[in-house]
Amino acid sequence: MLPARARLGECPLWNPAEGCLYWVDIDGRMIHRFDPVSGVDETHLTAGRPTALALTTTRGRLLLAIERRLAFLDWATGDGRDWIALEPDGTGNRLNDGRCDRAGRFWIGSMHEDTSAGRSSGELHRVAGDGTAVTMRSGIGVSNGTAFSPDGRTMYFADTPLRTVWAYDYDLDTGEPTNERVFLDFSELPGKPDGACVDSDGCYWIACVYGWAIARITPEGRLDRLIRVPVEKPTMPAFGGGDMTTVFVTSIGGGYQANDPTQPEAGSIFAFEAGVQGLPETPFMADGLAGVA
Repeated sequence: MLPARARLGECPLWNPAEGCLYWVDIDGRMIHRFDPVSGVDETHLTAGRPTALALTTTRGRLLLAIERRLAFLDWATGDGRDWIALEPDGTGNRLNDGRCDRAGRFWIGSMHEDTSAGRSSGELHRVAGDGTAVTMRSGIGVSNGTAFSPDGRTMYFADTPLRTVWAYDYDLDTGEPTNERVFLDFSELPGKPDGACVDSDGCYWIACVYGWAIARITPEGRLDRLIRVPVEKPTMPAFGGGDMTTVFVTSIGGGYQANDPTQPEAGSIFAFEAGVQGLPETPFMADGLAGVA
């Protein structure tokens, strides 16, 4: 465990080449790089709220979702550069969960930042390497749970307030999802759906935020395992470690408020051995890096 005391820990992302875990503290406005062997957790402060990350084909360079835009960050120097805006200012939205498909396109969703307002103004965007962005879905409460099957032919997506995860047939050549169907109804699970990943068997691992657990779901949508965690609000699992069998889990600390004294470990990074292998994340397709020196 890393006792990070993050305000809103999210988006754990394992980099096999570096043997480290990148992750963000959204409300703490900070990006972390954690080496589980040495126990060192390095940080970079950001000018806005970072919400999701992707590796790129340039070592040490990250694609970063921050507020309503995408940017690039070079870890060694801390230099960042804005790239494209995805949503206009003044909507009350911010970006949230994101992940690359198996062809290297970046999928990133948004949410209304005041979740107590109950607004469904979020959108889901698909971003190609040349900066072309297409809004694929609107009317979202909180965009979460984006993941892709090992062969890349199935896409998963969740809307947290609706407590639903959908599955789609996914065309890797075009990036088009079709045949939407309900994959997982959270009414039989604790909490609500948050971030997710997929293992090499094609099972879907999802954080049960407010539910003290991580669930492993078979490709047929059946609950296979429910792993209890010591905090109420786990946010996202990610596979990592040398053999890709360790699951790292981020969590929410106090968010905008002070940390809950009854949950001293809230905001920490947790790890457990899954007994199955995960999959390395696909880097963002390289041609979008042109002109970002």
